[in-house]
Amino acid sequence: MQNVQATLVAAAAAVALVVSSLAAPAGEASNNLALTVSVEGAIGPATARYVKDALTKASERHAEIVVLRLNTPGGLSTSMREIIADVLASRVPVVGYVAPSGAHAASAGTYILYATHIAAMAPGTNLGAATPVQIGGPLPGLPDATPDKGGKDKKDGGDQQPKTKDAMTAKATNDAVALIRSLAEMRGRNADWAEKAVREAASLSANAALQANVIDLVARDPADLLRQIDGRTVEVAGGETRQLATRDAGREAVDPGLILRFLRVITDPNVAFILMLVGIYGVIFELSSPGAVAPGVIGTICLLLGLYALNMLPVNYAGLGLILLGITLLVIEVFNPTVVLGLGGIVAFVLGAVMLFEPEAPGFRLSWPVIGVTAAIFIGLILVVLGSLRRAQKGPVRLGAQAMRGLTAEILDWSESEGHVFAHGERWQARGTEAFKPGEVVEVANIKDLTLVVRRRPALTIREGDTS
Repeated sequence: MQNVQATLVAAAAAVALVVSSLAAPAGEASNNLALTVSVEGAIGPATARYVKDALTKASERHAEIVVLRLNTPGGLSTSMREIIADVLASRVPVVGYVAPSGAHAASAGTYILYATHIAAMAPGTNLGAATPVQIGGPLPGLPDATPDKGGKDKKDGGDQQPKTKDAMTAKATNDAVALIRSLAEMRGRNADWAEKAVREAASLSANAALQANVIDLVARDPADLLRQIDGRTVEVAGGETRQLATRDAGREAVDPGLILRFLRVITDPNVAFILMLVGIYGVIFELSSPGAVAPGVIGTICLLLGLYALNMLPVNYAGLGLILLGITLLVIEVFNPTVVLGLGGIVAFVLGAVMLFEPEAPGFRLSWPVIGVTAAIFIGLILVVLGSLRRAQKGPVRLGAQAMRGLTAEILDWSESEGHVFAHGERWQARGTEAFKPGEVVEVANIKDLTLVVRRRPALTIREGDTS
């Protein structure tokens, strides 16, 4: 019995040893992992969702770090703040890396870089220009509108109060300064330059940023980055301190997936604008021609996608209202041409398109070519309608008694002064002052009480010398 127990104990110990030996490498492989998240182009709702999902994935896989590779001109302030909140709440260290050479982290990218646990840049990159022009308009004039210690205006002695626009600009700027200074103080970076980047749109190269204590290091490539941050200590969410072991970390890029790629496409203002127009006109065509089905189905899908995208973008509802008004006037013009409604609809449409998206960030504005092309299409539609109306007014009458006069008819049967003829694809009762034979071709002179008055066709005058 003792031998059996000893055998079981030995077997259990062997199994535990094998399991621990297998689990240890797996754990090392899982922890010693560097996930790369690439933020390219304008920062919007899709980018914020991408970063959030990537940080969640990193936490689930117990990754060592997340490398947030930045190359952006900026983006929406709402999406930027979502990314910053996710980075600050992450229990996995986030390394901001402006790369490759030639890339930049401007505007919103600068704020995000300041929020990361370690900030790095590749040679030949730059950051800065973090002025919030998207919220309050351009900053020139802001210092003049800022009161001095005595409460008076610096420019003219204080008799005037700051204008509303300057006051809103000051509020937006001060809010942005407070945000970036708090991030700089949290990460131990240069807060004074951060404020300068907001108020004066200052920018720095990689080496200048390193010397100014704006970033922590300059790395040539991702491998060099992992070597330099190896052994550094960072504090993550919850006050936990972690020492990084990244020298031999495996690198893996996080794929945004088809859904996020699709979301990025439809949240482009130009795409959202086109989807909305296609949707509206598809529904209009379906209502005007019930049973076509295809315009209604395609229009409804496009309209819902366009409205979903607009809901995620900074939309000016006055601009949206002008666009809808313009489209309504153009539709009325098609069915009841008045010229005035058509011109008014075009003006309302163009003004609404210009105002549709608030000028919040680069990459999230309607392009003039899109506005021009859509306006040209509408103008072409109005010209086609007006041209058709003009041709209809000048052309021959195609309905009623007037339309029958001058048509040719074939005699079917005839007795004395009346009979039947075939005209306009129909059999008609006819009468006339002459006698006709069946098969003879005559001309309709008039129509009275659904009876055609016919006569012989005028003889063609043959010119002298014409043998044809």
